[in-house]
Amino acid sequence: HIFEPRYKELIEECVEKENEFGLVLSTGDGAVHEIGTRARVTDVIERLEDGRMNVVVEGGERFRLVELTSGRSFTTGLVEEVVDEDDPASPLDVAKALEVFTDLAVAAESDVDLPEADDPGLDWALAARVDFGVEPKQEVLASTSPRYRMERLVELLQTSLEAVKLEATLRERAGRNGKVSPLELEP
Repeated sequence: HIFEPRYKELIEECVEKENEFGLVLSTGDGAVHEIGTRARVTDVIERLEDGRMNVVVEGGERFRLVELTSGRSFTTGLVEEVVDEDDPASPLDVAKALEVFTDLAVAAESDVDLPEADDPGLDWALAARVDFGVEPKQEVLASTSPRYRMERLVELLQTSLEAVKLEATLRERAGRNGKVSPLELEP
């Protein structure tokens, strides 16, 4: 939902000229992370009378923010391409990530599309489908090691699966008698 005047200007320009724009994570104190992603508007779903818009965007290639620039109503910057190291993900980690992701989708009762094991962007497809939180997502985005990225995704997926299972257990136990008693956790 685009409502701020500066972003309405940006998105209008991107739609008109079929340009990409960049997204970087900024912290509460105004600092911005170094690694971001290109994005493009794939669909303008609705234009409201006051200029607000509902749009669909799709992420693209990563970039490194070299320098912030000025002169526009929205923040601009100079960027450079981010290149991955020649450090492929382990086939065992790929298989484990897909297994845990599938278990997570079942546990969460989600009808999310399962990515293909041979997808060259499997790490990105998995990261896009699960809300791990802002900092872990930024960590994955910033990693230039496909091996480390997949290892980290396995950890994040396992943590998410454990959280979903715990929530389901608590919900089930609360539904029995209106009370939730402490769980006995295995060591």
